Amino acid sequence: MLELAILGFLYDTPLHGYELRKRITALTGHVRPIAESTLYPAIKRLEKAGLLERTTEPGAVAAPRHVLTLTGAGGQELRRRLAEPGRRDITDENRWFTVLAFLRHLDDPAAQSAVLRRRLAFLEEPASFFYDGDRPLSAEEFDDPFRRGILTIARATSRAETRWLRETLASLED
Repeated sequence: MLELAILGFLYDTPLHGYELRKRITALTGHVRPIAESTLYPAIKRLEKAGLLERTTEPGAVAAPRHVLTLTGAGGQELRRRLAEPGRRDITDENRWFTVLAFLRHLDDPAAQSAVLRRRLAFLEEPASFFYDGDRPLSAEEFDDPFRRGILTIARATSRAETRWLRETLASLED
């Protein structure tokens, strides 16, 4: 998820590390804050793999800044990762939002549709946060207002996303 976000933001525009970290934090939110000790090793891995380049520019007020730019290979890798997201990238909401944030960089509407169809199929599977054996439990089966709340909110979110997915798929496939 972190590497995908780095590639995606750098596809949009060259950035220095601090600005990149701010943008990733804005995307992933408080759920997955990005520490420098996590971000910079990921940047170095991508740089070593030839997916991004680092240049040094004079700082406006302070020390020189390292600006990161996506290479052609980095753009290809971003598009590959977007076209072939792993199962967790489809099922984990935060990872899904990262894929969705950059899916526009796939130029092929059929490839975009294929990714959206995988998410739609996942959302249409019967699921719950709570089970009785293998049977998913619904909100109406709980006296506990907090568990009922979790399930009610999840159902509303899932319905809204399903509606959006179907509308977007229809427009992509026209």
